[in-house]
Amino acid sequence: MSADLERVVGVLVPGGVRFILIGGWAAALHGSARSTMDVDLVYARSHDNIRALVAALRSHKPYLRGAPLGLPFLFDERTVRMGLNFTLSSELGNLDLLGEVPGGGSYENLLPRSEQVEAFGHRFHVVDLMTLIHLKRAAGRPKDLEPIAELEALLEERRRLEARGEIPGGG
Repeated sequence: MSADLERVVGVLVPGGVRFILIGGWAAALHGSARSTMDVDLVYARSHDNIRALVAALRSHKPYLRGAPLGLPFLFDERTVRMGLNFTLSSELGNLDLLGEVPGGGSYENLLPRSEQVEAFGHRFHVVDLMTLIHLKRAAGRPKDLEPIAELEALLEERRRLEARGEIPGGG
């Protein structure tokens, strides 16, 4: 099931969840023409943020993606604290909730390499374009390596526009 970023952001931001968008939706917000089927985000692992994450998603029936139906799975604070990365299906679509990512580490590691965007009436963090390219390389999967040429072209175009003063620097 394809995830709707607008709905995900509309649940997480008002719920006070601290997260950084990465993956295909981050690429799209940076100008990529590729589509994606899930929302990938790195979430802060503090107790208060895990509590907020669980509270925000609970009513949307998160379940382990690909697991047999009926498998006992409870998306609660204890489960999230005891785990790290979760690939879930939900009424919001497919969500990848990541406590850490290869090449980027934790929310705290990625926060200085992110930028705030405003979309769908909410402000939230998106990993910057250079870091997104680095994360794609570090993941090393064919589906992550394929978009790198496009992302590098977008980065080069952004740098060109920044050098000409047509957009503010920083990405």
